Amino acid sequence: MRCPACQSLNNTVVDSRLNKEGNSTRRRRNCDNCQHRFTTYERVEETSLMVVKKDGRREPFDRQKLLNGLLRACEKCAVSMDQIENLTNEIELSLQEKGEKEVPSSAIGAEVMKRLRELDEVAYVRFASVYRQFKDVNEFMMEVKEIIKDPKRENTYITTS
Repeated sequence: MRCPACQSLNNTVVDSRLNKEGNSTRRRRNCDNCQHRFTTYERVEETSLMVVKKDGRREPFDRQKLLNGLLRACEKCAVSMDQIENLTNEIELSLQEKGEKEVPSSAIGAEVMKRLRELDEVAYVRFASVYRQFKDVNEFMMEVKEIIKDPKRENTYITTS
């Protein structure tokens, strides 16, 4: 593995751990050249999953694209990088477990929205605004009203005595 700081290929694995699901290994490494510490992830390479876009085009599933979308949605929210990584892993794993070679992009978007709604409402609305391509403010407000009237939603109002 190449050191991101000095590009040296000489490094030592300091710590290895399986993630909770057991489908990837997190390795802490120390560069022998510059002493920079960095983390790598190792996972089994699955057969290529194809994503079918709205216009019928097919492209390989790109985990980084999913991660980038989640990062944009969760920007400035109280969602940790570990939560975003775990969410990405969970979504990728659920797609692979279905055992299908092709999955519609709409199914991926629906899965992301379902999980984001449980994780952070603001991130959910941000993702929904891009994913659902709201035409105007009224469509956006209807989505926000749906979140507000959800009975599972915690009461987040602050009361003062």
